[in-house]
Amino acid sequence: MLVGICTCEIFIYNANSLKEKRRIVKSIIEKSKHRFNISISEVDYNDKWQKALIGFATVSNDKKIVENTIESVVNLMSTYSEIEMTDVYREIL
Repeated sequence: MLVGICTCEIFIYNANSLKEKRRIVKSIIEKSKHRFNISISEVDYNDKWQKALIGFATVSNDKKIVENTIESVVNLMSTYSEIEMTDVYREIL
């Protein structure tokens, strides 16, 4: 069994309140969760209104599937025009 983990630090443009930030982060989380069947959550910077750290994990018997899933989620996040990914950390255990 292989476990893939990834954290993505994002900067949110034009977020002037925590409410706006949470709307964008929730959208990213829900779309990723349903499209890729991963465990995903905002894991840090909960009280900062222009910054978020999103962490997710996937499990499989095949390393290629784990790598492809991580890459697909990161690519999905990069399609959001409201955010910029400032750091991405990937690890396969």
